[in-house]
Amino acid sequence: MTQTRPIPAGLLATDEPDLFFEDNTVGRLKKEIWDATDAEIDAILAEYGMPAPVEWGKPGSYIQTTVRWQVEQNRKKNDIVLIPVGCTELHGQHMPSASDTLYVSQICEGVRRYTAKRGAPIALALPPINYGAHPYHHLGMPGTVIVREAVIREQMMDVMLGLWNDGFRKQIILNNHGQLWVLESAVQEFCKRYQLPGIFRVIDWHRAVREFFRTKERGGKWDTNFVHADESETSLGLYLHPEMVDMAYAVDTEGKSYLPDGHFDKSVDPFSRPSRWSEGEGQSAIEIAGTPQGVVGKATHGDPEKAKRPLAAILRYLTLFNDQVLEAFPPGTVPPVEEITLRTNEEMAPYLKEPLSEGWRPVYSLPRIGQDE
Repeated sequence: MTQTRPIPAGLLATDEPDLFFEDNTVGRLKKEIWDATDAEIDAILAEYGMPAPVEWGKPGSYIQTTVRWQVEQNRKKNDIVLIPVGCTELHGQHMPSASDTLYVSQICEGVRRYTAKRGAPIALALPPINYGAHPYHHLGMPGTVIVREAVIREQMMDVMLGLWNDGFRKQIILNNHGQLWVLESAVQEFCKRYQLPGIFRVIDWHRAVREFFRTKERGGKWDTNFVHADESETSLGLYLHPEMVDMAYAVDTEGKSYLPDGHFDKSVDPFSRPSRWSEGEGQSAIEIAGTPQGVVGKATHGDPEKAKRPLAAILRYLTLFNDQVLEAFPPGTVPPVEEITLRTNEEMAPYLKEPLSEGWRPVYSLPRIGQDE
């Protein structure tokens, strides 16, 4: 398509009038995925060994399933840890309630396989959240197990602290469920409570690559916008674990809203509306009243081919972030203590040593700042 409009400085144009990518490493990566042919997308996924069965019990896949000496050796090459988090939530009659945990685990496993082939595998921590926090409107749904937000927050911080103590001081929490605000709060409270140098980030992976969930009228592959257990999530299931999807039971539904459309966005914020879906309650019927099927959207439109491009995008993006973090802070190093915490270099020196090496001290003996402990 001939480009006739002016291109704003610092942006890369596409063939869609409302879609630009930033002219930086992230934007160029996304544009490459956007412009790639289907064959090129298949080749990218093959580099990550996708699709593959979930590896929760596979030797050498997660920290907890790898012999100790190998964990330590790998960490000296790559001390970033990916922490997949999901939930137990009804995803219709046609999919399992572990769907969110399965998706995010299989993505992380693909990144581990890819980085392992390059000789410096990223570490994976078995999903610490298999149940999860939930928005109010999930209350009462059978098959959905709701854990109190304070419990999830504390569990997440305990996991982060334990991994930091083991030398994994660069942590990426990859989320695949409607609990982002709880995980953001965990990261913020962790940093306030412990004042530890490191890289700590939570990524809602669907939002990270939201461009690749665009509908057909906006240049994408999808018939409908991402909501829940719908076309998008069913497509992911059909690609990642088809043996756990029974399309004979897939249904199409529509949630019940009391207000005109436009105030609250969809699941990956495709419209940049005033509020995210999680920033209010009462404007729509709760799930058990409005969509008791556990599906919000058109699950019958699921197609494994549709899932490929967003998966290729998140795999490539996580790899880029891994590489750029290690370039900035090679294994065994962290951001400057006195620039990102209120602690001193002298105070932190013994805690930043290799675990169990001479002079090392466990982080649990480090006094907290400004708290009675």
